[in-house]
Amino acid sequence: MGLGLYIHVPFCEGKCPYCDFYSLAPKAETVDKYVERTLELMAWYGADCAREVGTVYFGGGTPSIIGAERLERLLEGAKRYFHLVRDAEITCEANPTGVSEGFFRQLSAAGFNRLSMGMQSANTEELRLLGRKHGPEGVRQAVEGARTAGFKNISLDLMLALPGSTIESLERSISFAAGLFPEHISAYILKIEPGTPFASRGLILPEDDSTADQYLFTVERLRELGYAQYEISNFSRPGFESKHNLCYWRCDEYLGLGPAAHSFYNGRRFHWGRDLSAYLRGEGPAEDGPGGGTGEFAMLNLRLSRGLMESECADRFGEEGRELFALVRGRAARYPNTLLSICPDRVSFTPKGFLVSNALLSRLLD
Repeated sequence: MGLGLYIHVPFCEGKCPYCDFYSLAPKAETVDKYVERTLELMAWYGADCAREVGTVYFGGGTPSIIGAERLERLLEGAKRYFHLVRDAEITCEANPTGVSEGFFRQLSAAGFNRLSMGMQSANTEELRLLGRKHGPEGVRQAVEGARTAGFKNISLDLMLALPGSTIESLERSISFAAGLFPEHISAYILKIEPGTPFASRGLILPEDDSTADQYLFTVERLRELGYAQYEISNFSRPGFESKHNLCYWRCDEYLGLGPAAHSFYNGRRFHWGRDLSAYLRGEGPAEDGPGGGTGEFAMLNLRLSRGLMESECADRFGEEGRELFALVRGRAARYPNTLLSICPDRVSFTPKGFLVSNALLSRLLD
């Protein structure tokens, strides 16, 4: 699939109260300096990169807020300094507000071919709670504008287990999202992250049983609507799985640029600090040590619905990989088949198993 290239665009109009991603309010001069610094890094890394790049992902923050012209410059840099494969998946995240058909046309003409939009909910009271500035119709208009501009690969984000949410309110959001016919839907369970406004409000989240019911309902309802689950929180129509995110989950290598971006590149893991000023001053990334070991490979692959495959363990690690698979398979046999599916050549979580996957992973891989 080739190397993945991730560009973190650390700018956002305003921080949602649940968000823990690194982002700042955009100022034109600072944004331009960020673009120049990122282009410099592309040139530096690209000079020594002999590998093909299969995916480019612009995340944030809100990449769309810096405008189509700057995004086009960054993508042109990626094309100039790296060898992008002909059918590279090139994604831009966007909020439904502040975008237009003209914006999407510019992105399409520049070479972007996939959009990921933060819908979150189709219920106005939930959107208000989440600090979102759009309503359901704003999402519809954004998707229609993107379609008219030629985009044939669109993903929408949903959030589950919101305060006060029910199966009925979740069904409205799922039906609304599916009714826009996106190729991909991500569905995340709301978590209260330390240091966010939500953490200081004392919000009451649904009880664990209710959260589990909402998650399992989402898996089944999306399946009925034609969206197969291929990862804990991700669903797609056939052939529209996110190639970039599969780089992460298959433990393939990727290069991240921008403050707070992480990388697994040339066998090493490193990350840029959550500090735009340091990034602009030319400070380098912090080393996180070697990556891609057997435990990490197993943990990431078990996030996928297809699970951990013996053949891929052997291809990656040889005899050590076969021993890894045998160990995981043997330990998995201790647990009920409602949580884990065990075949001769693979081990995978069921949807119920995904709900407790963190606890099970520590036992399978200890």
